Amino acid sequence: MKPKVCVLKTDGINCDEEMMYAFMASGGHPELVHVNQLRTGAKKLADYAVLAIPGGFSYGDDIASGKVLATELMSFLSAQLKTFVQAGKPIIGICNGFQVLVKAGLLPGEPVGKRRVTLTENIIGRFECRWVDLAVAKSRCKFVTPTDFAKAPIPMQVAHGEGRFFGSSADIQALEAAAQVVFKYSTASLGAPTGFPDNPNGSMGDIAGICDQTGLVLGMMPHPERSLQAFHPHRTRTGAAHQGASAIFNSIINYAKHAAREPQVTSNRT
Repeated sequence: MKPKVCVLKTDGINCDEEMMYAFMASGGHPELVHVNQLRTGAKKLADYAVLAIPGGFSYGDDIASGKVLATELMSFLSAQLKTFVQAGKPIIGICNGFQVLVKAGLLPGEPVGKRRVTLTENIIGRFECRWVDLAVAKSRCKFVTPTDFAKAPIPMQVAHGEGRFFGSSADIQALEAAAQVVFKYSTASLGAPTGFPDNPNGSMGDIAGICDQTGLVLGMMPHPERSLQAFHPHRTRTGAAHQGASAIFNSIINYAKHAAREPQVTSNRT
């Protein structure tokens, strides 16, 4: 049985086809679902095993990147989202999807709805669209672990103008201590960046992706869904990029299959 994946769509999202393909190639059954279908009840999150929020420019990134869609989700679908996570089902948001999860308060997590960090304008003041290198941290994420990847950094593409992960020093340290940092920008030798260009946006702690306290909600700025086929001009990066991207989506699908067979314990999250 292939886990059903809800690939969320609304005006301005433009990476939905790549996300659909990534989950299809990984053994999932993705369906493109417009947010209005969830709002009207024509579709229900409970019918899916995975929720994926793709990249793009939802609602034109009016106000701030991901803000309008985040407000829509928390205003009309907060109960469904809460139940979804309580049922042990994974959520992934990539690029604009990461911005949505942060602006909605689903990341970094409890208390849900309270924003402690944000994703803001790149420190260099311009849109960045290119390859970067990622290191995988040992985190509480239930479907991304360092053993899934080669020791070499994972090449991946970024394409964003508001990808700088920002918060107080105390909040960044708390995320590290709680093992919620999943991906970090790195040098080609897996070293810590000294700034731009290895860290493409100025993210504090070189953070490229985090999860919530349950390990079920993952957000990341780089685009693994763009690395599954060998059509990139940087051929030397293609094999490692494919392996890294495949590991992410395969792990989500395998976790969803396992979670569907296990009894779930109701959380006390509020």
